[in-house]
Amino acid sequence: MAWSFSSLFLFSLLVFNLVEGKQVLEDGYEVTTVVDGHKSGLNPHTVHALPGSSNMIVLDSSGSTFYTTSFPMSVDSVINRFAGDGKPGYLDGKAGNSRFSKPRGFAVDAKGNVYVADKNNKAIRKISSSGYVTTIAGGISNEFGHRDGPAQNATFSTDFDISFVPQRCCLLVSDHGNEMIRQINLKEEDCLESSHSSMFVYFQ
Repeated sequence: MAWSFSSLFLFSLLVFNLVEGKQVLEDGYEVTTVVDGHKSGLNPHTVHALPGSSNMIVLDSSGSTFYTTSFPMSVDSVINRFAGDGKPGYLDGKAGNSRFSKPRGFAVDAKGNVYVADKNNKAIRKISSSGYVTTIAGGISNEFGHRDGPAQNATFSTDFDISFVPQRCCLLVSDHGNEMIRQINLKEEDCLESSHSSMFVYFQ
């Protein structure tokens, strides 16, 4: 009996899934909920540990706000507002009064400075370990694009994220929209390791 094209296709798909779709389950891991956004009032997007401290930094991208909590975390952990006033916008200055607009992600250096991929503001912002927000790249032209050069004049795509590379004292920008990796060299003092962080100022 002759096989139709659709029959051959379905047979090939079945064989492929049998060969390639095998799961290998490894025992010994467990999932627990340590922050419940329904109870705490935030929508966690990204979380990073703060070097030299038991504190964790949590980004609520939809709320354009950063929070801190201590580790180990539990559903009863105290969540403190750290930067952003809960309203989308663009405002540097004291962390508690600052504004961001749908940050994509963030990175933390060895001194506890936080670098923010502030997507809708087309900028990379810095929250210093002393609790002050500045703009270190982009933001001037208020447009998306691809422009290198002095950081304040640079432009980025509509989708980018950042990571901190301590060995090179720099930020790497994963500029997804431009299909590029960009580099921002930091100041030497930003990369000096600290035995503890001074980021203990919280805002309610």
